Amino acid sequence: MPKRQNQNKQSSFTKKSQSKNVKEFELINPNPAGIDIGASEHWVSVPAERDCENVRRFGCFTPDLNQIADWLKQCGVTTVAMESTGVYWIPLFQILEENGFEVRLVNAHYIKTVPGRKSDVLDCQWIQKLHSYGLLSGSFRPDDEICVLRSYIRQRDNLIRSSSVHVLRMQKALSQMNLQLHQVLSDITGVTGLKILRAIMNGERDPKILATMRDCRVKSSVAEIEKALSGDYRAEHIFVLQQELYLYEIYRTQIQQCDIQIEEYLASLEDKSQHTKPLPPQNRAKKPKGNAPKFDLRSHLYRITGVDFTSIDGMGVLTVQTLISEVGLDPSRFPTAKHFASWLGLCPGSRISGGKVLSSKTRTVVNRAATALRVAAQSVASSKSAIGAFYRRKKAQLGAPKAITATAHKLARIFYHLWKYGESYVDPGADYYQQKYKERAVRNLKKTAKSLGLDVVEQPTVQEVS
Repeated sequence: MPKRQNQNKQSSFTKKSQSKNVKEFELINPNPAGIDIGASEHWVSVPAERDCENVRRFGCFTPDLNQIADWLKQCGVTTVAMESTGVYWIPLFQILEENGFEVRLVNAHYIKTVPGRKSDVLDCQWIQKLHSYGLLSGSFRPDDEICVLRSYIRQRDNLIRSSSVHVLRMQKALSQMNLQLHQVLSDITGVTGLKILRAIMNGERDPKILATMRDCRVKSSVAEIEKALSGDYRAEHIFVLQQELYLYEIYRTQIQQCDIQIEEYLASLEDKSQHTKPLPPQNRAKKPKGNAPKFDLRSHLYRITGVDFTSIDGMGVLTVQTLISEVGLDPSRFPTAKHFASWLGLCPGSRISGGKVLSSKTRTVVNRAATALRVAAQSVASSKSAIGAFYRRKKAQLGAPKAITATAHKLARIFYHLWKYGESYVDPGADYYQQKYKERAVRNLKKTAKSLGLDVVEQPTVQEVS
């Protein structure tokens, strides 16, 4: 009898646990579809009761993608989950969004770690099943109007990176001829450098004539430039230099055309600065340097956001442009600053097993916005601002790499606050930050002393008698 009673208890416990699990896995999305993305074909799965052939294979051409949308409408599907495979998902994602579906882009790593599904047919069914229970979190994607801007800006960045390759090859050709132009000029593609290079391409070889093309802002003297341009002008290296200079100028022309397209598109976006204060003038009018665009990008960014993000120390117009193009204009996509910092990969990680902290390092995240914030954090190293003082203190405590991450995290939180509430940023200054840090350190010291039964007595400051 006791044995039967134990069996009955175990069976009743099993039934209860099963019913409990059934309650836990309720259908969150009753009209789901799962799509396994491929380079040449897409596999689509809908609930079994919606169609006798609930798993279908489609091609990757545009008519095939439209057939997917039509079939999903016939099956009563309202939400779709798909893998983010390369760039193959983009056309289908856009077509499904245009047809009114709620599309969720899922990181393939999150569903590939479960073993046993090694075919595309099973993959799309597994995606559809997980999505029906609400177990798939979608990747962040800004609004379509920002995606357009992001495409232009990413193309511009690609052009800049490609042009830098030709600059390195020009410098290599000059070094092979022992023309040490990079020793006397900080940038061989600046005003003076390009004048000299074009003159060399036109057949000029006299170092004295070439040195007279020096701009008045160059620190090196004419004699130093003349000495650097005395070399062995070999025909094969001149040929290489000519080709690389030609390709570099082509890329610069393409970058200028890209800037025109970006300016026109920024002008077409909605103006959000009508109910805010006018854009405050910059402390010093600066000419565009390096890869900065020639138009007034700061005014355009203020007009579409209603916030002057460039008032934050270390954040220039190109940094703000990158951030806006990557995160969009809607801060509600991130509930808090913590969610925003976690998405950027700038907050400490949390790997805990068995009650033991295995690692608290930041996650490895490939994110252009996070990279822009890290570059901005590096630029405040010598800044006489609160953020600059914060960076220097963290560098002394943790070293430069961790200080850059910590400062980028602080910049991200400041950016999020301005982004969400539309407020202006006012730098309290390095002295204010140091004073606040001192007060916090004294308060923590008093708290520690009190827990040990001790007391901290502050010594009065001794003022010098004049």
